[in-house]
Amino acid sequence: MLEKKPERAAEIEVLSKVQGALKRPATVKAARGLSHFGEHAIGWFAAGLVGAAVDRKRRKDWLVAAAGVVGAHGASIAVKRVVRRPRPQDPSVEVLVGTPSRLSFPSSHATSTTAAAVLYSGLTGRNLVPALVPPMLASRLVLGVHYPTDVLAGAALGGVVGGLLRRKIRKKG
Repeated sequence: MLEKKPERAAEIEVLSKVQGALKRPATVKAARGLSHFGEHAIGWFAAGLVGAAVDRKRRKDWLVAAAGVVGAHGASIAVKRVVRRPRPQDPSVEVLVGTPSRLSFPSSHATSTTAAAVLYSGLTGRNLVPALVPPMLASRLVLGVHYPTDVLAGAALGGVVGGLLRRKIRKKG
């Protein structure tokens, strides 16, 4: 049995409770789908390319936003490599999906999803954040691959990157 680090014990407890409350076959299937969609920001990048193809008047803005999503993802990877926090590993937490690395902080899925939600909200005129961000954040916990602070930090990073780039797109237009 692995020894729990005191600073992570509360997060492991929260993570274990989230899994206990939400881990059902349909929820895990949906969480895995979100995980695959968000892997390396590919799904969100593709959504931006679709926006560029459909909204020809703002094609450049959609392409800039899609690139911003990839940039936010890259920023999260850079932070991960500096912080080097390992993913949760505790008998009370079941890991339900594979990950490309063993590094946990911040969640790149949370980062790119939040950046996409902020940027694409500005282009669609609809607030996409409440519909897109909470499910992705919850999915990372259900799958047992992130601590709660990982997803919160990822969402904050994505919000900052998305917000800064959204302002630049708005000023230009």
